[in-house]
Amino acid sequence: MSVLVFVESVDGSIKKSSREAVSYAAMLGKQIDTTATALVLGKVEKNEIESLGTNGATKVLHVGDERLNNYIIQAYATAVYEAMVAESANILIQAKSSLSDIVAGRLASKIQAGAVTNVVSLPDLSDGFTVKRSIYTGKATATVSIESEKKILGIRKNTVEMQEEGPKAEVVPFEVSFSESDFSTRITKKEMAGGDILLSEADLVVSAGRGLKGPENWGMIEDLAKALGAAIGCSKPVSDLGWRPHHEHVGQTGVKVGPSLYIAVGISGAIQHLAGVNSSKVLVAINNDPEAPFFSAADYGIIGDAFEVVPKLTEAIKSLKK
Repeated sequence: MSVLVFVESVDGSIKKSSREAVSYAAMLGKQIDTTATALVLGKVEKNEIESLGTNGATKVLHVGDERLNNYIIQAYATAVYEAMVAESANILIQAKSSLSDIVAGRLASKIQAGAVTNVVSLPDLSDGFTVKRSIYTGKATATVSIESEKKILGIRKNTVEMQEEGPKAEVVPFEVSFSESDFSTRITKKEMAGGDILLSEADLVVSAGRGLKGPENWGMIEDLAKALGAAIGCSKPVSDLGWRPHHEHVGQTGVKVGPSLYIAVGISGAIQHLAGVNSSKVLVAINNDPEAPFFSAADYGIIGDAFEVVPKLTEAIKSLKK
């Protein structure tokens, strides 16, 4: 019996949040004297799958059916269910995401599992099985006891330090008995967000708001992002005004991010925006208003004119890379 991890990938690359989930599962496995087995769906290169061993997976089940690259929820739920049965796994770990939340819901109903999302701690096993989850957009935590035999945990980004050392994982082809109904949903069109780096998975994010005064001033944000190798985001008012595309909108009703570093330039810090960035490890605010709410949430703050601060910051970063 192992702890099973549902691993998500994008364009053949394992998502960082899923690698963190594997590390979480490996730590949990040590607590209950077992190992972590990962489940990868769709077309992903073998060396990419094997690399999950560095994150803590002992074995990886790979369902290579390319239809799974289309993110069909019914098929995903079936694959995860059959993997849990094959591994005699009573615990499923997955990174918290819009996709995994739906899979968890279907599975919890099917196998009568207790499901908890936004988990921010390893379980306390001293008296049952208790975990903490983030609530109220990260402003509080709730302690939840799971009493069912089968358990599903959705791990919030940056909850654990991702393990990055270890041997390659054993990759085992895994056959799933899909039915026609598993693929009754058909993808007719895909529209991918632009940009070199996927915002939701970026480890570094530079975001800006109305403090930039207009779309014609966004060049300095793009320069800073390029110097850092970061993705670009924006506040909701900026996307509503049409200064930036809607897929760059970061916040409670937009993209929720959890990078190692989030730099907010000219963003006041409305609660809806902060709700989308509170999983970030380090928050940096640059604003000329010392009363901006973002400063109360930021780890570091620079009170100053963004049109002076950002170019100097970009040049300093470039000089460090020379």
